[in-house]
Amino acid sequence: MKILYLPILIMMVLSGCNTDTSSDSITQSSLDPDVPPILNGNWYQPAVGTTWQWQLKNTVDTSYDVEMYDIDLNDSPVSLIQELQASGKKVICYFSAGSYEDWRSDANQFAASDLGANLDGWPGERWLDIRSSNVHSIMQSRLDLAQQKGCDGVEPDNMDGYSNDSGFDLTATDQLAYNRFIANEAHKRDLSVGLKNDLAQINNLVDYFDFILNEQCFEYSECNILTAFINQGKAAFNVEYLQEYVDSATARDSICQQSNTLQISTLVLPLLLDNQFRYSCL
Repeated sequence: MKILYLPILIMMVLSGCNTDTSSDSITQSSLDPDVPPILNGNWYQPAVGTTWQWQLKNTVDTSYDVEMYDIDLNDSPVSLIQELQASGKKVICYFSAGSYEDWRSDANQFAASDLGANLDGWPGERWLDIRSSNVHSIMQSRLDLAQQKGCDGVEPDNMDGYSNDSGFDLTATDQLAYNRFIANEAHKRDLSVGLKNDLAQINNLVDYFDFILNEQCFEYSECNILTAFINQGKAAFNVEYLQEYVDSATARDSICQQSNTLQISTLVLPLLLDNQFRYSCL
């Protein structure tokens, strides 16, 4: 749920520039960046304009009249997932695919070599070496857990380590291979999967993912990029945290008008996603 990528990188990729300055700089990954997308299966596909709620902290408020909930994979019991589904809601389960979190139950499964630099502003989190076969195995286990718990889909976070100061020499090719791996592994388990972060590679990933979840596209003037998903009939979800949108109904109305024109499902939420308040454009 962090926006740490470099906007200039987005412009480079969308304009067709090669973000790898030298082929010699590419660290070979065990993953294939050219693997085709898995398209045949029976997973949930959020439609454009889907209403939703995103809560990762505190007791989940199940009372919102929305089509989809996004909740934490590890912290959410099966009973909560089933309760939401029994009321007609789809459940997306959040986990971080690109960072180590020292409070997770599987934290001890990561090797020291898997762990990179700290995520700025997020204590206890470190970037992962997405080229590591051990990391790949742990993420497959997390997807297994999502399937076992009955989640309708997953929201893998921090999918843009290559454009951050991760502590590793990650390339755009490494990231593309990893993100496609995560998407295909989700689909193998009949899980819907959303693209998080990594707007720079959106055109190379839209066929692999079922929806996109973005943060602060209005604050950073990036909302038009999300239309790559909308044009394929796939939902685009966005969250804004700017205090101006919290305090000013006029400011909220302005972004909501734009959001609804673009067919983006936008919420204004607290940064901690703890349900202290919620404003919806839909």
